Amino acid sequence: MRWYHYLAYFFGGAFLANSLPHLGNGISGHAFQSPFASPPGIGLSSSTVNVLWGLFNLAVAYLLVCRVGNFNLRKTQHVLLLGAGFLLIALLSARAFGRFHGGL
Repeated sequence: MRWYHYLAYFFGGAFLANSLPHLGNGISGHAFQSPFASPPGIGLSSSTVNVLWGLFNLAVAYLLVCRVGNFNLRKTQHVLLLGAGFLLIALLSARAFGRFHGGL
């Protein structure tokens, strides 16, 4: 496995984790922070923008995990890399979004 496969799986997990809050809020019709709000990441974007942003993140995660190298769910190293990226962004997102939604 080449070194950039490791990076792709790590960042694939990060993009996968980032897709979830945007898709969840967007599909349920709630406004939520996004990079397109004013100010970016602090203001609220519409549910439609969040669905689109969530789908974009999901597509990037797919490309990084499924189209780079040969990701295998049965290989512990592959899953740990994906999980590490997922965990990092999940924790950072919990802290960042928690400031606005009473999670801290």
